[in-house]
Amino acid sequence: MDQSDFSSILEELERSKDNTTHFSEAWSQGRSAFGGLAAAFAVTAMRKLVSTDIPMRALMVSFIAPLPPGKVQVKAKIQRQGRNVTQLVGEVYSGDQICLQAMGVFGIDRPGLEVPAASAEPPPRDQGVNFTRYAKRQPAFLGYFDGYWTSPGMPFSGHATRDLSLWVKHQVELPQFPVEKLVAIADIPPPVILSHFDKPPVPSSSLTWALEFVQTPDKINSEWFHLQFITEAAANGYTQQSGKIFDEAGQLCALTRQCMVYFDSPRP
Repeated sequence: MDQSDFSSILEELERSKDNTTHFSEAWSQGRSAFGGLAAAFAVTAMRKLVSTDIPMRALMVSFIAPLPPGKVQVKAKIQRQGRNVTQLVGEVYSGDQICLQAMGVFGIDRPGLEVPAASAEPPPRDQGVNFTRYAKRQPAFLGYFDGYWTSPGMPFSGHATRDLSLWVKHQVELPQFPVEKLVAIADIPPPVILSHFDKPPVPSSSLTWALEFVQTPDKINSEWFHLQFITEAAANGYTQQSGKIFDEAGQLCALTRQCMVYFDSPRP
């Protein structure tokens, strides 16, 4: 097994008594780790403090500082444990520097009113553009995923659009990490506004991220996911985007929203 793949990195963290693991440069984008991997570190550490029969319902993340390759330590604690809901905090460190802080919400199933989640009819994957065929400033970590762009709004395509959609799957199976699997998938899309540019680089990164699970990850059997994202607004170096994550059958799995920064303006 590739010791730098997603599963191996998280297995090291799960086994570790002091919540440490390592990741390589291959998982970096610019100066920092891929945000989906960094957030997954916090999730794994928090899960170790919660009964396995209590699923994760929501995740809120603040990206505080770049997380460089190498050794990582995660500190997790329970903030409050009620009869139905448990809330935890997970912090990811590089040395003495805190790089990410997350709050995870876990909750048991309860009876109540049911309103069916939205569904979609994702386009066929073979109609999309394979990640390997469109690699303008493609970060190295995408090599651990298979994917297809299914809308014109690809990064650095020069299309001034608000929309971005794509198919994504992990190249390794992750039956023991259902939450982390979906967390990483949900953070794959770059800032949608990068489609407004035709040439890289345009430095950009996430500041905050909220992810809500419509279906609990342990009940999702799909390997492929279709992501539909939209730019809500962009101005003054900040952009807000939201997205929906659907399984292969078109069932809604999760909702996501991010505040991001960018360091340029569209070229004429």
